[in-house]
Amino acid sequence: MQYTSHYQSPLGAILLAADERGLTGLWFEGQKYFALYLDKEHEEREVPVFAQAKKWLDVYFSGREPEIQVPLHFTGTDFQNQVWQILCSIPYGQTMTYGEIARELAARRGTKSMSAQAVGGAVGHNEISIIVPCHRVVGASGSLTGYAGGIDKKIALLKLEGAYKDTYFIPKHSTAP
Repeated sequence: MQYTSHYQSPLGAILLAADERGLTGLWFEGQKYFALYLDKEHEEREVPVFAQAKKWLDVYFSGREPEIQVPLHFTGTDFQNQVWQILCSIPYGQTMTYGEIARELAARRGTKSMSAQAVGGAVGHNEISIIVPCHRVVGASGSLTGYAGGIDKKIALLKLEGAYKDTYFIPKHSTAP
């Protein structure tokens, strides 16, 4: 059974979803792929993980790096889950490119290479926005490529973390993991 709750962020309304294992979804209302894998049979109820997630979001939107751990339950494919785990390793205020993630994933899998486009598909379908920081993924040149919540929200999140200045992007690439 999945449960839902709502959170009002400075960037708009957010829907949270969770099951008994952890947070399964965090979407901006109306974003691309909004609640795509949310169980049709779900119940709006405040469960403990929502209190943790909301506290994490409060700290984050105050401009500080949250130290709170929110239990996550990835519900994607094995490939998506591996990409999302790498996203979790990108430090606050830094970015990684799709190519860097593809190389890291290839190394973890013991393969010669991995498609950056396939990584992009997995990043784009991240079900737990912000906490699983897909907004920290940029194009090879540091370009701000798509974000399911909208490029305006991606810019706002990167500005909040200090990874975006004025009208131009300053990549602060991570070497994570």
